[in-house]
Amino acid sequence: MRKYKVVGVMSGTSMDGLDLAHVTLEEQESGTWSYTINAGITIAYEEKWRLRLSKLRHQNSMIFHKTDRFYGQFIGEQINLFLKEQNLEADLIASHGHTVFHQPENNITVQVGDGNSITAMTGLPVVSNFRAIDVVLGGEGAPLVGIADKYLFGDFAMCLNLGGFANISADIQGERIAYDVCPCNIVLNRLAREFEQEYDKDGEIAERGAIDYELLEELNEIDFYTYEPPKSLGREWISANFWGLVRQSVASKEDKMKTLVDHIAQQIGNTIEDLCGEDTAGKRVYITGGGAFNKTLISHIETHTEAEVVVPAEAEVNFKEALAFALLGVLRVQNKVNVLSAATGASSDSVSGSLYGDFSKLI
Repeated sequence: MRKYKVVGVMSGTSMDGLDLAHVTLEEQESGTWSYTINAGITIAYEEKWRLRLSKLRHQNSMIFHKTDRFYGQFIGEQINLFLKEQNLEADLIASHGHTVFHQPENNITVQVGDGNSITAMTGLPVVSNFRAIDVVLGGEGAPLVGIADKYLFGDFAMCLNLGGFANISADIQGERIAYDVCPCNIVLNRLAREFEQEYDKDGEIAERGAIDYELLEELNEIDFYTYEPPKSLGREWISANFWGLVRQSVASKEDKMKTLVDHIAQQIGNTIEDLCGEDTAGKRVYITGGGAFNKTLISHIETHTEAEVVVPAEAEVNFKEALAFALLGVLRVQNKVNVLSAATGASSDSVSGSLYGDFSKLI
């Protein structure tokens, strides 16, 4: 089978930075895929980019379109530097972009990072805009990594990503489902910045705190947790439904951090139990994303589930989502389904992603 050398590009809602992963993907006769992560880098955002991206939803249309174009150029520049420094070549770029609006209930999801600009800067074909068609088909537009979990990590009972939001995927009665569980790093990092830290390294701040059970109860009673999947979360939801409860609490900042960690762990434990029923013990849960490095969070998750928690090697923890979008990009080039309606609630599966550049050598 043909091998594809792909640069997967991911920028998450936690605003950690721009993830670039150079991966090799090869389709197997069984229909699954093998992968190798050849190199990866997270490019921390300078303050100007952090502010520009976080405030973009409040800007006028001209600033929005300029940022979309300039951010695409920035992505292209960073890919060029990455490939040169690693002495690597690529067949394809698959870029998630950075989400500015995600309101599937209003038929809206928007990611910036203009694909035309990326291909112009790099000379490589680009697949981007992976979420839009699913939302038009009535889906949540998220999470999209379920098909990658199926093809790449099918040996695990579940795949849990601890990114800006925690999302999970699992095979249930032969069908891959996936959905957002709760906020994760997007709220932990926001609170960490009150300690003048970008994130809570190893969960050290949370470890110093104590659980505030009044705040914990208020968070656990948020309506979203009673909804049946498919369901997804966006930055707007945090402001409207979550952060106000944290801000109005009289608990100390350390206690708030510990409470948020336990809230996240409880919701994840509840979700694993919902998916596994009474057979939780012995099930293996593959955990990636920045939150996998938060020792306090992982410890609390282990407390709230009998499932076996598996945290893989650092490269997979850091770049699993970039790897997933690399596979989505290859499937798009092959004109194969890459978004599953079972995960998103859309009216049908879809072949998703906009194409930019010359794909003649790949088709």
